[in-house]
Amino acid sequence: MTTVGLVYPDHAAEDDYPPVAAALGVRLPVAHIYGTDLHAVPELLDLGSPARLRAGAELLAPHRPDAVVWACTSGSFVYGPDGAREQARGLAEAAGVPATSTSIAFTDAARALGLRRVAVAASYPDDVARLFVDFLAAAGIEVTSMTSAGIDTAAEVGTLTPDRVLTLAADNDHADAEALLIPDTAMHTMALLPELERALAKPVLTANQVTVWAGLRLAGAVPVAPALGTLFAGRPSDVRR
Repeated sequence: MTTVGLVYPDHAAEDDYPPVAAALGVRLPVAHIYGTDLHAVPELLDLGSPARLRAGAELLAPHRPDAVVWACTSGSFVYGPDGAREQARGLAEAAGVPATSTSIAFTDAARALGLRRVAVAASYPDDVARLFVDFLAAAGIEVTSMTSAGIDTAAEVGTLTPDRVLTLAADNDHADAEALLIPDTAMHTMALLPELERALAKPVLTANQVTVWAGLRLAGAVPVAPALGTLFAGRPSDVRR
């Protein structure tokens, strides 16, 4: 059975993964690493440090993963494009299998869907959210609008109700955007994807969704699963590495 290991910071929305694993017929073991869950640049740089990610890789080793993902958006884009790629390279070296991160997964997913213009509905404080916009811009993805909920901690994001997540999406879409991106693996979104896309009438990419997609892509294939949004609809480019 295909196994994608997830290095996940602290605890917030990791319960998004088991139902998806069961539905897709894959394994998504989670290794938790710990630090402050504050959405602030110094703390995020520490959270995504090589030593912490190596520790996560070691915890995943008994599961014999086919690929590993650093399942944290802010803890990867805060390093910038070059730093995020180096971060993923170091994780791959530590795990002995291909690796990526949620931030890189967002850019790969946007390319797979042919997206050029997106809106961003972020949970983070504004200064952190703007670093995600910069990360997307470096990949050639234009952000038509960005809004920030200004939530300081991942723990608080994890408590957002489905109604609040749906409202965040609906209130922060943009007419010129080809898709809406919702970063933050601390936010529960997987069960809401069909409703999100129906409400906005366009693709919606969320952090936990692209994390799973990118890991399966590295492992060799992405199952077709329309309930997980347009990204899992089975386009040929979705399964190419």
